Amino acid sequence: MSVIHDEAFLGRAIAAGAGEETADLVIKNVQLFNVVDGTTRDTDIAIVGDRIVGIHGSYEGVETIDGTGLTAVPGFIDTHLHVESSLVTPFEFDRCVLPHGVTTAICDPHEIANVLGSEGIRYFLDSSLETVMDLRVNLSSCVPATAFETAGACLEIEDLLPFRDHPKVIGLAEFMNFPGVLARDPKVLAKLAAFQDGHIDGHAPLLSGMGLNGYLAAGIRTDHEATTAEEALEKLSKGMTILMREGSVSKDLEALAPILTPDVSAFIALCTDDRNPLDIAEEGHLDSMIRRLIAKGIRPLDAYRAASWSAANAFGLKDRGTIGPGKRADIVLLNDFQDCRVEQVIAGGVVADDAAFSGRSIIAPVGLDSVKVDPVSASHFHIPARNSEADVIGVVPGKIITEHLKRTLPVSGGKTLADLKQDVLKVAVVERHKGTGNIGLGFVNGFGMQRGAIASSVGHDSHNICVVGADDDAMAHAVNRVIGMKGGFVVANSDGPVAELALPLAGLMSLEPFEEVRESLEDLRSAAKDLGCTLAEPFLQVAFLPLPVIPHLKITDFGVFDVNKFELVDQGS
Repeated sequence: MSVIHDEAFLGRAIAAGAGEETADLVIKNVQLFNVVDGTTRDTDIAIVGDRIVGIHGSYEGVETIDGTGLTAVPGFIDTHLHVESSLVTPFEFDRCVLPHGVTTAICDPHEIANVLGSEGIRYFLDSSLETVMDLRVNLSSCVPATAFETAGACLEIEDLLPFRDHPKVIGLAEFMNFPGVLARDPKVLAKLAAFQDGHIDGHAPLLSGMGLNGYLAAGIRTDHEATTAEEALEKLSKGMTILMREGSVSKDLEALAPILTPDVSAFIALCTDDRNPLDIAEEGHLDSMIRRLIAKGIRPLDAYRAASWSAANAFGLKDRGTIGPGKRADIVLLNDFQDCRVEQVIAGGVVADDAAFSGRSIIAPVGLDSVKVDPVSASHFHIPARNSEADVIGVVPGKIITEHLKRTLPVSGGKTLADLKQDVLKVAVVERHKGTGNIGLGFVNGFGMQRGAIASSVGHDSHNICVVGADDDAMAHAVNRVIGMKGGFVVANSDGPVAELALPLAGLMSLEPFEEVRESLEDLRSAAKDLGCTLAEPFLQVAFLPLPVIPHLKITDFGVFDVNKFELVDQGS
């Protein structure tokens, strides 16, 4: 949805801004908050097409909004997210998140790209032309993320270049393969070289010192993986923009909030990375982050600036981030400024209401038959006994970083067993793209389950089927139901599935409205709790167990993976 900025448009914009002609839309008598200096002023805001043409004056419009008692702030910009992790299509994401004030979302279609390759990126780009919010795309840089897993696709620089000049493309998405950058891998260098004149997103958890210098020398500009103030401050000192993250699993706001000071707020932006409709309904989106930051004593100026101007500046979006003549008409009207409560949203000059959403042209879903794997049996999850201690993935609630634990586990009949007393369950990754028959087997601590299993076809980043379980029968039931639904979430006990959510679009997204997805997530969360699960968000936690670029121990369809050594763990006797 866009406006043609030709001579006729510019003439109308100039005349309306000067008060010589009627504007298309005017917000009357609103308190305008300035994210440059923190001042607030009573004014009208005049809009022509998708552009603000006048403030600090009185205007007349073809349409008007009464802004009495409301405060206008610039539209919020989510600087890094994966729409797929919202578990709904881009169109339902638009309808779900825009009312929370997010007028621009910068997405990396990395998840669907790992399943469908270029077809997945094309689906997102086509969809981005139709959404009411401005959905921008950074092209997925690491598909697959590593060579130690089986993905559905492989994207080299030749696959990305055809999309480079698309009007919705900003640059290159999170460069997760930082070992490849530091090793000067030729394929990595080819991608980096092609985007030196654009934006390159970073992804470098725990990288510091000389290694961080080398990584940044490649022209990488941002990072959303800082989990401590110390890590974030080093990266800020070396010129990176820090994207403060608070998602459904990765919760870094508490640790990073103290660094959002007047001195550095221009170099900090906000992102969610992965947030599902249930958490959005219960907590909000970026509005929730702003609310919590202000409640923690952060100046409103710094919180609202990070959510708008700082984000726009970091990603080269020079037409937004403040409310002023000539800027894109992305405006959030708040009925409570301190608590960031959204009353109404204007995105690109369009009021975000039911009429705006119903006027979109919906792009047909893709990848509806992406789960290509035969059913499994309980025996597929038997783990041979070994003489040494078992390597166990230690889940840290609220983090995607995991611990590398060692545990002595019980053995029976030549097999190593789960140990519920130590909160050690089995975890497996079943390859689902190419029919290889690969099943990686291991152990995980931190779920608290006393029985049953939970399985997901969302398994970052290659999105094979990941299952965590207390018994092999339940694991088989859960995986087989995921296969039968052509993707999704399942909770099962030893008798069969007890709760589910189908995700047939590439095995990642539902075709249903976000409200129905939210209800299904409530049922799944309740069913997982009935199994004894102690994690607040178990399904996204499962989804990050196969992510072999986040320290310290992970699992892929090849087996248990030591991220620090960047190699598979020897699981011999």
